Amino acid sequence: MKEKIEKLLETKEKIKLGGGEKRIEKQHSKGKLTARERINLLLDEGSFVEIDAFVKHRCTNFGMEKTEAPGDGVVTGYGTVNGRLIFVYAQDFTVLGGSLGEMHAAKISKVQDMALKMGVPIVGINDSGGARIQEGVDALSGYGNIFYRNTISSGVIPQITAIMGPCAGGAVYSPALTDFIFMVENTSQMFITGPQVIKTVTGEDVSQEELGGAKTHNTISGVAHFMDKTEEEAIERIKILLSYLPSNNLEVPPIYETEDEINRVEERLNEIVPTNPNKPYDMKEIIKLIADEGELFEIQSYYAQNIITGYIRLNGKTIGVVANQPSVLAGCLDINASDKAARFIRTCDAFNIPLLNLVDVPGFLPGTDQEYGGIIRHGAKMLYAYSEATVPKVTVIIRKAYGGAYIAMCNKELGADQVFAWPSAEIAVMGPDGAANIIFKHDIKESEDPIQTRQEKIEEYRNTVANPYIAAERGYVDDVIVPSTTRPRLISAFNMLESKRETNPSKKHGNLPV
Repeated sequence: MKEKIEKLLETKEKIKLGGGEKRIEKQHSKGKLTARERINLLLDEGSFVEIDAFVKHRCTNFGMEKTEAPGDGVVTGYGTVNGRLIFVYAQDFTVLGGSLGEMHAAKISKVQDMALKMGVPIVGINDSGGARIQEGVDALSGYGNIFYRNTISSGVIPQITAIMGPCAGGAVYSPALTDFIFMVENTSQMFITGPQVIKTVTGEDVSQEELGGAKTHNTISGVAHFMDKTEEEAIERIKILLSYLPSNNLEVPPIYETEDEINRVEERLNEIVPTNPNKPYDMKEIIKLIADEGELFEIQSYYAQNIITGYIRLNGKTIGVVANQPSVLAGCLDINASDKAARFIRTCDAFNIPLLNLVDVPGFLPGTDQEYGGIIRHGAKMLYAYSEATVPKVTVIIRKAYGGAYIAMCNKELGADQVFAWPSAEIAVMGPDGAANIIFKHDIKESEDPIQTRQEKIEEYRNTVANPYIAAERGYVDDVIVPSTTRPRLISAFNMLESKRETNPSKKHGNLPV
């Protein structure tokens, strides 16, 4: 028995070395960690339990029967993050370039199944050259199995992907099916077809980083949600994200103790909105003044910056925030902002995270680019997402709330449980300037002083229609509040809404319109 135990330990040590010392050194020289180093950074110390370490490929094509591939190029198992169970897999680039074959995929599928059965999050760390060409259709079948499980698990357990190397072809679709994607500057790439293929087919000359790097997918495509300078920073941020999420769709997010006062009154909020309605300000400052400890965990911070999405805590409880950003495109909704917000709303709804909507929106962004790009179709996604969401929804109208964009930011009719307005709120079909030009067109034209008359009519419209008290009189706004009291009012509202029970009519498909 002693000899057998020694042999077992020796084999396990060999498996832990993956592709060997030289390939590990090469991995490190690129600024990248190994699969096991990444897992050890993510999980609580000593908590990792490996599954299927002894699995080997079964391919005999092109001399593969002579190729050693410890763990078949992927490390799988489970452990804890801050004491909470998660499942994890990490592709090992030192073994066959992390390429995906039949057994490699089977290992990933197994932990996907286990995570779903246990009702806990799964984190995938991708560092792969794509499908293993030698295995042909077996590799493609493996991808199909992973995609299917991504889809079945969607909205049931949190799925997080960290891209920590080159991911091409089928390797990028599994991440796209998960809830959150992390990328690292200069070492992460995602693309369907690489630069060489593009040059051959279209003649375009583009680098890997320009085509599918972290900056590209965080700022232009919106495929990724986070961009970090190092792998260590990305892994640390994954841990923080997990702290805001429940383990599954039948639970609520964990509640954390806070020393922040429930009844904290923030006088700065009374002064933050400029007197000039056309002057911008930073909505993130409002969010941080409201949140516990002034902390905002922003999602997709580099993409569609005219809308802010992220998590805060109010009295220790996770709240999802959707807010217009007046300092970018005046806070207008456009195609990208609509897509970003709709996806975030649906993710919050799936995982029982209440929604706070902070509104300062002059409308949908005008222009032929937006119309031709389908702003109607994309904007409708926000209407759909809010209407479908059954979690508690609280809306605060900070300043402008005009036209269809007022509805799209979750008004009463779209299911807001509580709507508050600041005294600076302007709620109307359009802004007072434009409305006055239409309603009082003849009065202004025939006036001896058109400029003065126009200004008077703008103020008349603002006082008659575009103010929060008219909406409050009709019950569209539940209360007009002093801005400095926003935090205690929100905590009270969300506490009241904790027992909310709402279900939608049963559907065969609850899919978002595309």
